[in-house]
Amino acid sequence: MSREQVYRLLLENEGRFFSGQELSERLGVSRAAVWKDIDALRRDGYTIEARTGLGYRLCGMPDALTEREVRRYLPEGCPAELRCFDEIDSTNSYLKREALAGAPHQTAAVANRQTAGRGRMARSFLSPADRGVYLSVLLRPHLPPEALLGATGMAAVAVCGAVEKIAGVRPGIKWTNDLVLNNKKLCGILTELALEGETGLTESLVIGAGVNVSQTPEDFGPEVAAIATSLAQEGYPVSRPALAAAMIEAFCRLGDCLGGDTAAWVDAYRRDCVTLGRDVRLLWTDGQARAKALDIDEQFGLVVRLEDGTETTVRTGEVSVRGLYGYTE
Repeated sequence: MSREQVYRLLLENEGRFFSGQELSERLGVSRAAVWKDIDALRRDGYTIEARTGLGYRLCGMPDALTEREVRRYLPEGCPAELRCFDEIDSTNSYLKREALAGAPHQTAAVANRQTAGRGRMARSFLSPADRGVYLSVLLRPHLPPEALLGATGMAAVAVCGAVEKIAGVRPGIKWTNDLVLNNKKLCGILTELALEGETGLTESLVIGAGVNVSQTPEDFGPEVAAIATSLAQEGYPVSRPALAAAMIEAFCRLGDCLGGDTAAWVDAYRRDCVTLGRDVRLLWTDGQARAKALDIDEQFGLVVRLEDGTETTVRTGEVSVRGLYGYTE
């Protein structure tokens, strides 16, 4: 407990020196306990300068996805619960399990590394340690599933806003759930819901996102590096805990809007969507077709014109966009 008190005192007076004696008296602990707390904070990655005759002062914080650091950027009461892990299988999988155990609305899980990160269509999501922000938020909208058709699109808009807030650059959205920067994938989003057996209403909605923050091409490997990028790679280094906090706050705001008027979210999606106006290839299990992307409908479906001139709305399947991820034919 005294370690947190030392941390808070140094943080709230960042740049000021505190003598060991002053810290001891203020916190009601021994000077030996103060020294141990300072040493522990240094091991946690905090830069604490010590000067003879002056004492200690906080000079720098770690880029760590710990509860202490993420909470530093969050407003009071958001989220309901915050759970941070150095390593986990998948933040989405974890919150799905916790939802069954009764975890409350707006429970957030953040991981420094995922060993089994997941994307759409059972794909794996590369989640190396100390390189990205991998998080999920559990929501409990008591709504029919058809009222949540736009949740993935809304999540994409939410993450775009969080990245813009922290990095100063707004990614584009490749329909339906990829964020892109300079024509490469920056972030993947996965939404998963569970229904109540008796009512058919939504029991839980888990929204997860993984943003590449400081990966290099070597971190991705040769195949993935051709289609993926990170904020640092594009010239936008950011604080990971600050980005995590902005994403959590954005997902919590999203939760408050589910079941209501989503027109503003759809408009924002249209503005951000890099798929519109481009030639696309529609990939289904039973075949594929070429088309031009025309619009996003009110439920975030992709309106396309097929080669024979007919128009249809795509809600499932894969859509390759010419000029993105190596698709040039």
